[in-house]
Amino acid sequence: MSLKQEYKNTIIPSLHKDLGYKSVMAVPRLLKISLNMGVGAATTDKKILDYAVSDLTKIACQKPIVTLSRKSEAGFKIREGWPIGTKVTLRNDNMFNFLERFIYIACPKIRDFRGFSVKSFDGKGNFNIGIKEQIIFNEIRYDQIDALRGLNITIVTSSTSDRDAYKLLKALQFPFRDKFKEDKV
Repeated sequence: MSLKQEYKNTIIPSLHKDLGYKSVMAVPRLLKISLNMGVGAATTDKKILDYAVSDLTKIACQKPIVTLSRKSEAGFKIREGWPIGTKVTLRNDNMFNFLERFIYIACPKIRDFRGFSVKSFDGKGNFNIGIKEQIIFNEIRYDQIDALRGLNITIVTSSTSDRDAYKLLKALQFPFRDKFKEDKV
């Protein structure tokens, strides 16, 4: 059974009962997953941005957009409107496919991985992860990359509290290092 089917058939009903919501529609849901890759070195070499777009396309199975700088920053030698990164937003089937590959295949490949910290919740039910190397994904071949790049993964939920979002991600078998403290809410 795929992660999306398990989510609809077992996780949502169990969270409905566990969290005590009056309606099934009030149960926290996954809204989107956003992948961001900042490429500051793209200001000196435009090929670097092409490699980053290629890597993110392979990881997300969806073409990302190039992000431009909003203002000039002399300290970083960046001008307004220059390409400095790439991002992609995943929803519906692409989101569940990515999450399944990330949880079951990519996370075990992270060096010295013991789970993600619950401190990465933002207070509004969203979870942020920083990945140091893109090679943990099977789609990226180590011999075909130009450099190791990190990326940021943001999991956006419909929950308004971190506790409910934690329970949702835990039900999806997300690997957490520590337990969520109830007094933190």
